[in-house]
Amino acid sequence: MRELSRLAVLGAGHVGPVIARLAIKAGYPVAIATSGDPEDIALITELVIPGAQPRWASDAVADADIVVLAIPLHRFLDIDPALLAGKLVVDAMNYWPASDGVLEPFEDRGSSEVVAGRLAGSAVVKALNHIGYHEFEDRARPAGAPDRRAAGVAGDDPAAVATIADLVDRMGYDPVRLESLRAGRVLQPGGPVFGVVLTLPEFELAVREEARSLT
Repeated sequence: MRELSRLAVLGAGHVGPVIARLAIKAGYPVAIATSGDPEDIALITELVIPGAQPRWASDAVADADIVVLAIPLHRFLDIDPALLAGKLVVDAMNYWPASDGVLEPFEDRGSSEVVAGRLAGSAVVKALNHIGYHEFEDRARPAGAPDRRAAGVAGDDPAAVATIADLVDRMGYDPVRLESLRAGRVLQPGGPVFGVVLTLPEFELAVREEARSLT
């Protein structure tokens, strides 16, 4: 059996721990980090994310194959792009002007396209952002389960998309590959699949209908 990729989850709020738990359950080695001292999250990690290793962000990223950004989007602008150079980065963030305030770089554009532009040295994939954290864990199902749901994976690098599609599959969802980060705008707030948990046929239909409406 091949060894699974090492994950670094940046963010220990609502979304990060859910992603970390599902990845650990799927067999992935997971480190979790915030902007501060890992000792500050050691106890909560032990209680809420058993099996995850709290680490300094720089150390977690250095040892990871996949880095999941699960932080408020406004904090992304504080990250040094060099930290993530050469990494496969999963953008699990969303642009919420009501909570983040208006962030001019993200206005009227796909947020992941902006993220990828800033992380020019990384392969950026949009995923794990469009299902609410409270449902994402509860609705995870093994492959072949009749009530399994779908989750989108969007990116410009086919190999990176394939890697994250495999992660999504192992975490309990049927992955739907979208051909580009631009196409991944359907996963954002306001998109047809955001905030709903759909079966694979329902998801694909919603995406097709959205594409037709834009032509």
